[in-house]
Amino acid sequence: MSCKKVLASEVAAPFRQELKQTIQEKGIRPKLVGFLANDDPAAVMYANWTAKTCAETGVEFELRKVDRNNLEECVVEANEDKSIHGIMVYYPVFGGNQDQYIQNVVSPRKDVESLCHQYRYNMYHNIRYLDPEESQKCIIPCTPLAVVKILEYVGVYNKILNYGDRLHGKTITVINRSEVVGRPLAALLANDGAKVFSVDVTGIQEFHRGQGLKLKKHEVFECDKTLEEVVALSDVVITGVPTKSYKLPTSLLKDGVVALNFSTFKNFEDDVTDKASIYIPSVGKVTVAMLERNLIRLYDYQTRA
Repeated sequence: MSCKKVLASEVAAPFRQELKQTIQEKGIRPKLVGFLANDDPAAVMYANWTAKTCAETGVEFELRKVDRNNLEECVVEANEDKSIHGIMVYYPVFGGNQDQYIQNVVSPRKDVESLCHQYRYNMYHNIRYLDPEESQKCIIPCTPLAVVKILEYVGVYNKILNYGDRLHGKTITVINRSEVVGRPLAALLANDGAKVFSVDVTGIQEFHRGQGLKLKKHEVFECDKTLEEVVALSDVVITGVPTKSYKLPTSLLKDGVVALNFSTFKNFEDDVTDKASIYIPSVGKVTVAMLERNLIRLYDYQTRA
């Protein structure tokens, strides 16, 4: 089977060009501040790539390395600084509940990562706007949004259908149910009409779009199928296992599957192209483009008020 390999840079390019053009035409200079309070090599790499991309697009990016015990105070100060339009924190810092607390310290007006309670609540309840007039769209987490944009790019979404129906008839497996990427992604895909199998070490859950009203909150059910069974049923398989040793056996995949990996590590075997019709090995550059896109949106909301 012929397999098309799609690189994140290819998908990100038109978004980056649009962002650059918007910044130039409007004569604006949005400022993003990133707080680094750990020594995680992956966080440092992400920060460096963010800085490079922002410079090319025309976004002012400042990385502030801080002691983790001073992080909360630094975030509060940035919330109040009108020259700063977006804030991000490179997690993990403390881990667990303390990191969740920091996520809610970041003002929703400046939360480019969409990790605060308001945005998470809206996403899980399929509330797509911040205001009754529907003039301000909600901010969506960067990596889940990047995956959605990639699936749109490769034609998994049916753009002829209405919003909320564009994944109708699609079965998707997401191997990761983290609160940062996997679970939000499953909810977004279900809200767009897909049947989603969400897999983690504790088991498998099935996500469906809510019944009744078009944009009703998705529904979640415990699933007694095995990983082998759900992968064999899936038109799209998305992996995000954060370990180098994990490889999803190619033999489990359905012929013609769309295989997408958002993990730092390659979760598919080298022969995945023997089964897949489309293979996306990484999403990082699209994630950064979505980060900048969220920043431009927040800048617009702040300056419009």
